[in-house]
Amino acid sequence: MRVQRRERRVEKLRRKSRRDIVVEYGLLLLGSMIIAAGFNMFLSPNQVASGGTSGISIIVQSLFGFEPAITQWVLNIPLVMLGTYLLGRQHGVKTVIGAVLLPLIILLTRNLPALTNNLLLASIYGGILLGIGVGLVFRGKGSTGGLDLAAQILHKYTGLSLGLAMALLDGFVILTAGIVLSPEKALYALIGLFVTSKTINIVQIGLSYSKVAFIISDKSEEIRQQILLEMDRGLTQLQATGGYTGQNRMVLMVVVGQTEVNRLKELVQKTDPTAFVILSDTHEVLGEGFKFNGHV
Repeated sequence: MRVQRRERRVEKLRRKSRRDIVVEYGLLLLGSMIIAAGFNMFLSPNQVASGGTSGISIIVQSLFGFEPAITQWVLNIPLVMLGTYLLGRQHGVKTVIGAVLLPLIILLTRNLPALTNNLLLASIYGGILLGIGVGLVFRGKGSTGGLDLAAQILHKYTGLSLGLAMALLDGFVILTAGIVLSPEKALYALIGLFVTSKTINIVQIGLSYSKVAFIISDKSEEIRQQILLEMDRGLTQLQATGGYTGQNRMVLMVVVGQTEVNRLKELVQKTDPTAFVILSDTHEVLGEGFKFNGHV
């Protein structure tokens, strides 16, 4: 019986693993298609070079007329090879596939119609689509290569933070766009880059957020009971020492949904009007009562 149960568990894990692989590659494909749509319908027709290898390909096309997908392949493939050599094999097969797949889809969809010639609209909507696409690729634990790998190489060999390395590379692309294309288009490219980064965050962590509350009170036990019984919420008790008094205090930490904030404040106020309460936003909470770690 034990052997049979173990075999069933192993088979269940195998099925889950296969399903996860299908989902991850599906997100990589879907994300690449959305990126390509944003690039071909908004950014490329309006020459909004908002960073990355896609921005470089727009600059190169304006100078020499090269197809953007060709430029992206020329940049992506050596970067993936260099990244694998210098950083190790942690990038995996999906990075290689993404670096080849995205330019291919951009090439196949290059005849999509431009939806606007307004630079502001192109920057915003192009940035949104790029952010959605990149966010989906990240959720699929993939990558499309590009300047992300170059930033990781800079980070490893120069000591620069990864965020600063990425900002420097994107800044160089936008500065070049300002020289080659026009200063005005470089300013719009900055808008596009900002919108993309914010959209990636939304795709990664969602629009909703919860609140984490830290409660310091002389009646912490009564408040603890109220939260457990009245709100049916779990909490954590933290041992703390008062910075002024030097006395040991109990701090209650509880995470609640947005709709439960007022109820929590009323409960604490009723139990101890002098309680000290700190509320702050938390954008992702995994576990019972909230959401479970998994795919989209």
